[in-house]
Amino acid sequence: MRSIVALNTENQCDLSVIIVNYNTAELLAICLRSIEADAPRKTEIVVVDNASRDNSVKLVRKDFPKVYLIANKNNVGFAKANNQAVKVTTGRYLYFLNPDTELKPGALQAMRNFMDSHPDIGLAGTRIVNPDGSPQPSVETHYPGERSAKNDLIDLKGEIAWVLGASMIMRRNLFNELRGFDEAFFLYGEEQDLCLRVRKAGFPIGYIPDAVVVHWGGQSETGVPSVQVWNKKLDAEFVFYHKHYSNKAIKRIRLKNIIQALWRILTIRITIGLLSNKERSRQKLEKYQLVFKRFRKSV
Repeated sequence: MRSIVALNTENQCDLSVIIVNYNTAELLAICLRSIEADAPRKTEIVVVDNASRDNSVKLVRKDFPKVYLIANKNNVGFAKANNQAVKVTTGRYLYFLNPDTELKPGALQAMRNFMDSHPDIGLAGTRIVNPDGSPQPSVETHYPGERSAKNDLIDLKGEIAWVLGASMIMRRNLFNELRGFDEAFFLYGEEQDLCLRVRKAGFPIGYIPDAVVVHWGGQSETGVPSVQVWNKKLDAEFVFYHKHYSNKAIKRIRLKNIIQALWRILTIRITIGLLSNKERSRQKLEKYQLVFKRFRKSV
């Protein structure tokens, strides 16, 4: 099994915490305070702000002077912003963290200890919980459309397919070897793609239950209509399919989604008058109408 040895750089940090922010100033402040309270020695923090319209940039400059800030004039997306940050860091481990999070005490040390003691692991996720303490899904064992693309996903290392990109740690050398995040993904799907490439390179994905992170989730998309969010997620899915799956697999995925969407549209239309939460049903109807439209055109 492959392992990667850290670069022997005299001034290298142990850990680089990288946060891509967009209009989440209040939660970003909570996140940064939790990092500073928990950070082991030789830890650096980088925030990339993607042209926020709130006071995120001013907040970081005023209240967190030790944080390295990159203030983009335009929203360049999640993948590109993370790649920007990596270029100015020195950590042997790169920890990618969402701004709408809060680290529980000991989380960063638990991550570093795990990666040190598991040299075969290329990338790992952490235990993520909701603000009320209930568990949040953070580990997946399948990729989008995997059932229709089994022949395209053989001989992969480990059982974990991908971990939630809100909190994941990776070896710098491997990140560089894989040339970082694929910037064809703007907001969604980046972690699925990166985790699959890590496994294709011969490294399993790990999970660190002792590193606990509270995640509010979806805060940068607050106020964005659900149908627009679903459209962005479909964009990411299509990029993933074309990058990793054969044409035969994509055709099977397309047909399956069209049939499923038609069935969902039909059943919702029949039952919507009988349901108490009609607004939720209308949102689901919008979702499956969009899925049908997008997959009918082609992926």
